[in-house]
Amino acid sequence: MIMDGMTSGTAWRDIGRLDEVPCLGSRVVATPRGKIAVFRTRDDRVFALEDRCPHNGGPLSQGIVHGNHVTCPLHNWVIALATGEAVAPDIGCAPTIPTQVRQDRILLLLPYAMS
Repeated sequence: MIMDGMTSGTAWRDIGRLDEVPCLGSRVVATPRGKIAVFRTRDDRVFALEDRCPHNGGPLSQGIVHGNHVTCPLHNWVIALATGEAVAPDIGCAPTIPTQVRQDRILLLLPYAMS
């Protein structure tokens, strides 16, 4: 756990190496509050969303990553990785989780109670 004092009650949690998330793929991190989908783009940017599509709760981690988006495997909703927002004409948002990559390690900003 790395505490930056960034947000009260939260800390940066190391969830593994960058290469443990496939390029244009995802990895699921289980927490007491639910699953988080961690995505890696072609240019090695990392994003994290709650692993539920805003439309019907589909597992975004099983979707197809393309550019800066993921397409839900259930009904093809396209979700922006940076904001969690559904792409028009769809409306909805998957909550985002702040991420960092430090020395090839992925960090998520999570509440203290999540370990």
